[in-house]
Amino acid sequence: MKKLLRFVFGDPIAKEMGKLQSEILEVNKLEEDFKKLSDEELRGKTDEFKKRLVDGEKLEDMIYETFATVRESAVRVLGQRHYDVQLIGGLVLHRRGIAEMRTGEGKTLTSTLATYTSALEGKGVHLVTPNDYLAKRDAVWMGELLAALGLSVGVVQAQQESFIYDGSYIPETPEDEEDHDETASFKVEMEYLRPCNRKEAYAADVTYGTNNEFGFDFLRDNMVMDASSMVQRPLYHAIIDEIDSILVDEARTPLIISAPAQEGTDQYYRYAQLVRGLKIEEHYTVDEKARSALLTSEGIEAIEKAMGVGNLYTEAGMKVVHHLENALKAEAIFKKDKDYVVQGQEIVIVDEFTGRMMYGRRYSEGLHQAIEAKENVAIQRESETLATITFQNYFRMYEKLSGMTGTAETEAEEFGKIYGLEVFSIPTNKPIVRKDLQDRIYASERGKFQAVIREIKERAGAGQPILVGTASIEKNELFSELLDEAGVEHQMLNAKNHEREAQVVAQAGKPGAVTVATNMAGRGVDIVLGGNPPTQEDAKIVKEAGGLAVIATERHDSRRIDNQLRGRSGRQGDPGMSQFYISVEDDLMRIFGSDRMKNIMQKLNFPEDMPVENGIVSKSLETAQHKVESHNYDIRKHLLEYDDVLNRHRTSVYERRRRVLRLADSENLKDWEELHQLALLTIHTEFKNIVSAYLDREDGTWDVDGLVDSLRLVMPLPDNLKDQILAHATDKEEPEARIAAQQAVLDLLSGMADEQYEFLRKQIGEPEEIAKIEKNAMLRAIDSLWVEHLVAVRYLRNSIGLQGYGQRDPLIEYKKIAFNMYHDLMAAIDNEITTTLFRIGHASVEAKSLMDRVGVTMAGAAKIMGAKHATQSPKGTPGKAVEKVGRNEPCTCGSGKKYKKCHGSE
Repeated sequence: MKKLLRFVFGDPIAKEMGKLQSEILEVNKLEEDFKKLSDEELRGKTDEFKKRLVDGEKLEDMIYETFATVRESAVRVLGQRHYDVQLIGGLVLHRRGIAEMRTGEGKTLTSTLATYTSALEGKGVHLVTPNDYLAKRDAVWMGELLAALGLSVGVVQAQQESFIYDGSYIPETPEDEEDHDETASFKVEMEYLRPCNRKEAYAADVTYGTNNEFGFDFLRDNMVMDASSMVQRPLYHAIIDEIDSILVDEARTPLIISAPAQEGTDQYYRYAQLVRGLKIEEHYTVDEKARSALLTSEGIEAIEKAMGVGNLYTEAGMKVVHHLENALKAEAIFKKDKDYVVQGQEIVIVDEFTGRMMYGRRYSEGLHQAIEAKENVAIQRESETLATITFQNYFRMYEKLSGMTGTAETEAEEFGKIYGLEVFSIPTNKPIVRKDLQDRIYASERGKFQAVIREIKERAGAGQPILVGTASIEKNELFSELLDEAGVEHQMLNAKNHEREAQVVAQAGKPGAVTVATNMAGRGVDIVLGGNPPTQEDAKIVKEAGGLAVIATERHDSRRIDNQLRGRSGRQGDPGMSQFYISVEDDLMRIFGSDRMKNIMQKLNFPEDMPVENGIVSKSLETAQHKVESHNYDIRKHLLEYDDVLNRHRTSVYERRRRVLRLADSENLKDWEELHQLALLTIHTEFKNIVSAYLDREDGTWDVDGLVDSLRLVMPLPDNLKDQILAHATDKEEPEARIAAQQAVLDLLSGMADEQYEFLRKQIGEPEEIAKIEKNAMLRAIDSLWVEHLVAVRYLRNSIGLQGYGQRDPLIEYKKIAFNMYHDLMAAIDNEITTTLFRIGHASVEAKSLMDRVGVTMAGAAKIMGAKHATQSPKGTPGKAVEKVGRNEPCTCGSGKKYKKCHGSE
């Protein structure tokens, strides 16, 4: 259908690209004029643009001038001039698109065009990178350019480290520090990065950081108790480097801030021991596609016998079943050195796409503890979630979102549907001359590895550098051992340190160099032919040998990851080649592929190290990859549909919380009054909920006793309240009459609440103290109940699939139940705030009353404590002053009762 529409109406992306190319001519026309400007005049353009924005001009009206400014500044500061194709990429980034630019085409420099332009608004631009190393590298590299134009640049890092780019800052460095990276591509120069606090880094015009740090800081900002502790500004424009990695590969990984739960850990070892004795097929089955393991009836019987229970699901309970399922999953699905590694007494997750170890990340729902028990390492307690958000929902909160990557076309549909982003394939500055050879398939993994080693020896011997891509740390280390046995000198990388990783990958272009790396290691670093920095002689040797050879030892689940590996070779028109070596034993072919190729090879009795190269192979592989991509997209889309429900709850709760912080931490009496009105509205809402619960019953009767008992939990009540309520009762059956009667009761109770609350406020006196009390009551109620809500929604999410057995759509049922849970949450928050406000108010009044009535001061305390007129009540309540209080006047304790019915009766 898409092909038909494009045939009839033309390709809209192609049309837009044509427009963009014509716009570049407008930028180029300005180049000569901007060359004539002095450095001060060029820098002054920033103030000029800002003034024009204040005067009402739009950014789009000055886009050609801003781009010309950045291009000229880059020539003077960095000695680099933006190519026309980079200007096209800059326009795409500025206009909320994704620029697909091949490796080596200068994405980092391209980003400065849109970064500078958006930063002129003064709202802050976030440059998002896949790791801390790239954030620092790019901030130093591009910070010089942006600072030359008068913009400030900040960096946020893990462990709460933050920096500001400062051209005059030079820290003390060890004498043996490595030489400066002449190409500014792999080594982070800590010169110019001055340490600062987090808020200062975010206050900069441009802030570099990882997706994790930006997301976690957002969550932390919504947990603070003072507005001054918030570090981020409202989210304006995010430009994401390697956007496919962050918004696709990591879309299923939520950010979670948690605290240790109270549950013990010994049980995990017990469950691990129980499942260890089970046999596959007999006691459980494994679905590798769905990454699940299920107990068979024999397996259930074996577990019941071992645990001494008659029925696992009724006697042991669902919590035990959950732990057993996790233990089985840890034993049968999660593999050491593929899904995780063991470092000392810690289980570290391995990113399935990059092969990098994800320090600080843990599987949730007790799965991480199950793996720890399996490997017999120290078990950390399961955590209680305090705040969580997915990258999908975090980045959709930005007013503007754009990004760049070397490979996005295969995920264009997902970017369009979920994020509303179009993918634009930017032409290369020079034609690509890399040779992408046809895949080779082998009958066994051993035969494949033997063939790869022969190929490496031949090419390295001719002086050609080789980058060998592996799909996992396990395969990376296995192949490295095989190379050692074959006597092939090489560098092995499985991404344990970003900076070392970048340095090794940068040198992978030296003559005859052999580098074995996980598929994505060193992403963001160019491999320069001849090494870094290259010598003319080495560069010549490498080019004559055919450039960088990329040899992949298997296909990844995603074509995009394969394309990224290919793209390491052939940058900027350099020669190069790529080829994939596959066996029918590879995971992709075994799990998702067709058995057709395997059967053919077995029937023809192919030698294990003899390759097959034909169209059937490629077709079979493409079909398998397409299956995986579709499967993964469906999972991400499915998860987003569920998370969108919780996201609406989160947005509402966080907005309410931020409003309280903004009003309470202001020094403006008007804001404090608005906060007070918010507190009163909450109290009225709570009273409305209570009245509705007891006076709006289905049978039409009023439960006045229940109403009074419920109200008594909130605030002190007069003795004759029941009579006052009954006075408004009606025998009329008309709905209008019943509604009017309920409203009369609500008005009565609201009036009483207003009087009591106003009395408490007057007794406390200081507006600032009142605002503080109201803020604390509201925030503590919101925070504690939000955490409980997250737990409840998580349990709902885990169990909702059972609705499918009743022929009901689980998603629809989830939305219905979650909707009711949200309204229950709001009602619970109103109840908690109301109860707390009256409780704290009375406590504050009593404390203040004691001090005021006795006239206590530090200087005269002893004298007053001995004064004859100060008395102590039998119950230990504060003594009363001699001043006479009328029996029918309100009691001075603030209860709202008459004096004769309260302290006057003692």
